Amino acid sequence: MAEKTECSGRRLFLKAAAVSACGVLCGAVPSRAAETGEVLRVWSCGGLAEAMMPANEEFEAQSGAKVAYTGAFAAALGKSLLASATTDVFAGRVLDLARKLRAAGKMTWFKPLCFTQYVLVTPPGNPAGIRSVEDLGKPGVKVVLAPGASPPGGAAALALLGKAGVLEAAQENDIAKGSCVQRVMEDIVSGKGDVSVVELRVTRLPQFVGRMDILPVDPKFFPPPPMTFTVGVMESARDKALAERYAAYLVSPQGQVHFERQGFIAAISAQGRKMVEQYGVRDV
Repeated sequence: MAEKTECSGRRLFLKAAAVSACGVLCGAVPSRAAETGEVLRVWSCGGLAEAMMPANEEFEAQSGAKVAYTGAFAAALGKSLLASATTDVFAGRVLDLARKLRAAGKMTWFKPLCFTQYVLVTPPGNPAGIRSVEDLGKPGVKVVLAPGASPPGGAAALALLGKAGVLEAAQENDIAKGSCVQRVMEDIVSGKGDVSVVELRVTRLPQFVGRMDILPVDPKFFPPPPMTFTVGVMESARDKALAERYAAYLVSPQGQVHFERQGFIAAISAQGRKMVEQYGVRDV
């Protein structure tokens, strides 16, 4: 229960931090938009928050517009939008959600924004000498997993290990069997465990940056969706031109930099373009 509470607290923190930070930034931008009270409402899944916040700041500085940002569970936000809630721009995880919003007439269009990617993390110095995913199945390796973590965290790591052919052995080596990705990271940083599989974006969180070694995972082992993040302009957008300008900024080279810095694969990168084709990320 403590692990779930800790993770839930982190997600609530992301939402509160995003909203409060946006309030500070918006108030600092003198502009016609500020004078007239125009506000661009932007919603995204919480996993994008660390990238969205600096991107929003940059867009505000360039455009003179105000961005009112909320980051929370994509499923909860999507459910609200499919009902009666409204916003101007929505960036969410799960391609099917964007398609549902389009089919329901709630979203005007969407584009691929970025993709997540998975890595191995070890304590500093990699004391167990981990080199590849296959090493998680070797006898004596202390693996740290969180099979009970909220989707896609726990299930995605297990699916990855399954594709690598080491799921059963890695589960036998799992010393945690937890329910929180944040706790997994702490166990690795402290040296309690030798290795784990996480999304690269998690290693870019302020409390974990530079505190562990990171090894790449061959993309052929990446788990099935949800891997995709999209951005779309909503039918309820009060200023369609401004909403489209903002969405275009996010998928431009300038906007995509913020997502790459936070561990995502930019949709416009060479690898991102391959993943667009692989996962069929098209607005049809």
